[in-house]
Amino acid sequence: MSAKEIGQDLVKLCREGKNLECIEKYYAQDVESVEAMAPPGGDRVTKGIEGVKGKNQWWMENHEVHSASVEGPYPHGKDRFAVRFDFDVTFKPEKKRTKMDEIAVFHVKDGKIVREEFFYDM
Repeated sequence: MSAKEIGQDLVKLCREGKNLECIEKYYAQDVESVEAMAPPGGDRVTKGIEGVKGKNQWWMENHEVHSASVEGPYPHGKDRFAVRFDFDVTFKPEKKRTKMDEIAVFHVKDGKIVREEFFYDM
């Protein structure tokens, strides 16, 4: 599959709330995930598919999603694409509601996502 085709399916799966299925289907075993800033007690960079699945699971368990939109993909060459995420969520531990606008850039090699980078204003 091309990066654009992977991006199209990733957007579809994310709109359906199937984030973990997307990771299983498209992420390389040695994927690298880079956040704009380190979470409390964590690192900006998560390596490996199990780490990315764990990070995603933590996010889903700790956020109540009131609304979400996913736009894209926006291809960049043959090996990258960007996706825009817009969320209205409540962070459950603090009962704090916030709106998040986030851009993610995905790098594809040999039909798998090998790197994702997130950009957001906090």
